[in-house]
Amino acid sequence: MVYLLALGAALANALTSVLQRMGLEDAPDDATLKLSLLTHALRRGVWLAGFGFMVASFLLQAVALHFGRLTQVQPLLTTELLFLVVLLAVWFRFDVGVREWLAALAAALGLAGFLYCAQPGGGTKAPTAANWIVVGVACAVLAGVSVALALRGPRWWRAAMFGAAAAIGFAFTAALTKVVTDYIASDWVSMFSHWQTYALAVTGVAALFLAQNAFHAGPIAASQSTLIMVDPLVSILIGIVLFGDQLRTHGAWGPLEALSLLVLFTGLGVLCHSPLVAGVKGADEHQDELLSTRSRSKRLAAVVEKSEEQRAKAPPAARA
Repeated sequence: MVYLLALGAALANALTSVLQRMGLEDAPDDATLKLSLLTHALRRGVWLAGFGFMVASFLLQAVALHFGRLTQVQPLLTTELLFLVVLLAVWFRFDVGVREWLAALAAALGLAGFLYCAQPGGGTKAPTAANWIVVGVACAVLAGVSVALALRGPRWWRAAMFGAAAAIGFAFTAALTKVVTDYIASDWVSMFSHWQTYALAVTGVAALFLAQNAFHAGPIAASQSTLIMVDPLVSILIGIVLFGDQLRTHGAWGPLEALSLLVLFTGLGVLCHSPLVAGVKGADEHQDELLSTRSRSKRLAAVVEKSEEQRAKAPPAARA
């Protein structure tokens, strides 16, 4: 059940990525790190639809984390990119080539190999205040450095760094979610007496804001790469430090896990930089509008206008 819930969250995340990217397509360039970026998004129906799927993803992930471990659930969320490829192929009629299918197969095999080799266990340790402080400060520093690096450089670099900061925020949010769901399961009223509930609200909003900046800053190939790859790595470390998650690393299992992660991230990297995915938010203006509802209307209008011109130039008998 944990795996099914995590896969459902990944599918909802893929829908969120597409819809929220479309909702931010015409946001002003100077809206980076400003609340005007969110106010712009809130006025777009397609972005709100994406937000609805984000809420659904959070609920599915929360239930999965309650019954499972960070080291189980978070790596499964990398399947978001596989769902994204399917959505682009089915919904937007993009051609899926051999490269994409092989990359998707590599990512799936790498993920399955990691979960099989690691055999995540433990995860019953109650985090201490010292553990929370160490993990919280480390995540805040790393996210802060990523944001600072995102303020300069080309668009792909800025998107990648904002994506990394958002991924760190989402990983820490997942840890808080796991604890809060335990409070809710025992006595939902008690969650209001614990600081983790309020920290979850703050870090969740902050991670969401950083993700929107990643979508807005540049190519989705760059933002998705760091969003999808950094999150599980940070989550695995947080799971080990905070909850005592255990991975089977003795003997050959450790190298096999590393190899599986390498295959997983290689497949995801190829998918992220495939024209199929990069077309969601490309590096230039033409690619930027591939999924734009506005640009599709423009293309349709151009086709109609061209047809009318051809009809006007045709001989009267042909027009009849």
